[in-house]
Amino acid sequence: MGFNSLKDVLQEQLEDLHSAETQLVEALPKMAQAAHHDELREAFQHHLEETRGHLRRVEEALGELGVAHPTEVCKGMKGLIAEGEEMIQMPGDPTAKDAALIAAAQRVEHYEIAAYGTARQLADDSGFDGIKDLMDQTLDEESQADKLLTKIATGGMFKAGLNQQATT
Repeated sequence: MGFNSLKDVLQEQLEDLHSAETQLVEALPKMAQAAHHDELREAFQHHLEETRGHLRRVEEALGELGVAHPTEVCKGMKGLIAEGEEMIQMPGDPTAKDAALIAAAQRVEHYEIAAYGTARQLADDSGFDGIKDLMDQTLDEESQADKLLTKIATGGMFKAGLNQQATT
């Protein structure tokens, strides 16, 4: 491909995101199934639905660039998912495992937040306002997912989170 313009970089980033989101659509049901606490399982299931929407937005953005069949493979997401698979397979206390699943999921969220932030800025700098708006929507949802995982891990105002429960 080569990088001759910011549009080329944007295309590569979007293809990478397409691969990442496709991998997550396959991985999130496994995370949900492995979750012990209902709130965490529901968060993973909800994020699976959001992830399907993220994938549609990335496809729409790629379409705006004239890319019908993205070929990029996101190696970073492959590694993050492999780490999550290790957490799923690890024996131990269910609450402690849920804390480990949250840690793995937050690594994924932070990776996506960085990727969507970059794509958003590249779209803005390249004058692709429609793509910028799509990236903004997804970036907001990824940030909310990260905040929800933190809330589940640390607890709300009136209850202990999974991290505290795992220490007992």
